[in-house]
Amino acid sequence: MSSTPSLSPSASPQGESVRAWAVVLASSIGQFLVVLDVSVVNVALPSMREGLSLSGTALQWVVNAYALTFAGFLLLGGRAADLFGRKPVYLVGLGLFTAASLAGGLAQDAEMLIAARAVQGIGAAVLAPVTLSLLTSTFPEGPARTRAIATWAAVGTAGGAAGGLVGGLLTDLLSWRWVLLINVPVGVLVVAVVVLGLRERHEPTGRRGLDLPGAALVTVGVAALAYGTGRTESHSWGSAQVLVPLVGGLAALAAFLLVEARTAEPLVPLRLFRLRAVAAGNAVTFVAMTGGFAMWYFLSLHMQNVLGYSAVRAGVSFLPHTAGVIAGSKAAPRLMARFGTRTMVAAGGVVTTVGFAWQGFVLTADGTFLGTILGPGILMATGIGLLMTPLTDAATTGAAAREAGVVAGLVSTSRQIGGALGLAVLGAVAVSATAAHGAAPSRGQLADGYAAAYLAAAALTAVSVLLVGLLPRTDTPRPRTTRTPTRTPETAEATV
Repeated sequence: MSSTPSLSPSASPQGESVRAWAVVLASSIGQFLVVLDVSVVNVALPSMREGLSLSGTALQWVVNAYALTFAGFLLLGGRAADLFGRKPVYLVGLGLFTAASLAGGLAQDAEMLIAARAVQGIGAAVLAPVTLSLLTSTFPEGPARTRAIATWAAVGTAGGAAGGLVGGLLTDLLSWRWVLLINVPVGVLVVAVVVLGLRERHEPTGRRGLDLPGAALVTVGVAALAYGTGRTESHSWGSAQVLVPLVGGLAALAAFLLVEARTAEPLVPLRLFRLRAVAAGNAVTFVAMTGGFAMWYFLSLHMQNVLGYSAVRAGVSFLPHTAGVIAGSKAAPRLMARFGTRTMVAAGGVVTTVGFAWQGFVLTADGTFLGTILGPGILMATGIGLLMTPLTDAATTGAAAREAGVVAGLVSTSRQIGGALGLAVLGAVAVSATAAHGAAPSRGQLADGYAAAYLAAAALTAVSVLLVGLLPRTDTPRPRTTRTPTRTPETAEATV
């Protein structure tokens, strides 16, 4: 079945507006939950360990179980939305995510908690691409879609920034269980918004179903790459513990490409990569994200390990960064309308690069929030906000509405794998710079390691700026005033 959130031309303008922004609300909150749960658990790990008597290995799998299933099932989730409809797949993903959050919050042992986190990751992987494809299939290409993507990007990125603060407050005031249980009432509320606020139109389709061999291969391949990359935290890149999953993951992805080239109903139609915007947009996204996650990760470590901040204080200290991301994301559509998408991707990358470099040069053990964190932090965050909206818009341009889900899955996968690989590389840079001083680094030596990671992140982000030229020049800046086009069924209703 093919379906789309209905913005019927026969409905009143007020009704259309309500339903359109119900889509934006559902998409943004869903993305917020997915991104939040990547970071919110980190703060609660010590309490989880104490409460359930977790071993070090079990504690690591509380994080890895979510990350691996999330990365592995993104493309499957995106394609399922194309085949079975955005609304039902959204509800399935959110239902899995919410139920797993409840199970995790009530877990009585390590096995139950890790299993719940794995199912939660599957639910997030189903949910994440749908949150974007809901927007791209509802809003035609143009200013309205760009504004919707800007809101989605701002709220989603704010989820990553809010994770430390939310996790710290819930753990300190209630217990670690509430970093998972808090998803339950929010999930129920969003289900109500989706059920009551979105209407769908169903049309028959000739598609026979999911490409299960392709789905299995890409899930195993992406999960193996994510796992191998994560192993670099404790093993060298040349070790069997890292090389075996990396080589296995690449082999699975090579087999996946062979299957996709031969099957009649591929999970990812390879012809999508002939669209320059999709291919180049994902390439730039992948490279940009290798440095993009550094802001939250290393700054959180610096504030707690070097400056001695509590988890709550560190979370509060990220509020200006959150404001910077939101400001950059919301300013991006207006700037794109004036200067063009490709120009704004480059501008956002340059601002982010300068912010990373500034942070790397000033990060010291005796620094202060006002002197060494606030200024570069706002610049980094604003740059990321300016970058992600036009980059997401570019990477989803040109594809047919019926393939919005798989395109959204590609974007999400590029971000996730790029970020995981980048954190592994940057973590190795930080460890190398710190280890040069000795086995038991001081606060100053830790600060040197984090500073080196930021300088490396600046270099990686600068590479993404150099790749912006790959994006097609299809984004002629729009004039300040244009004639409002006549609304027709084709533009009012995105048919999937």
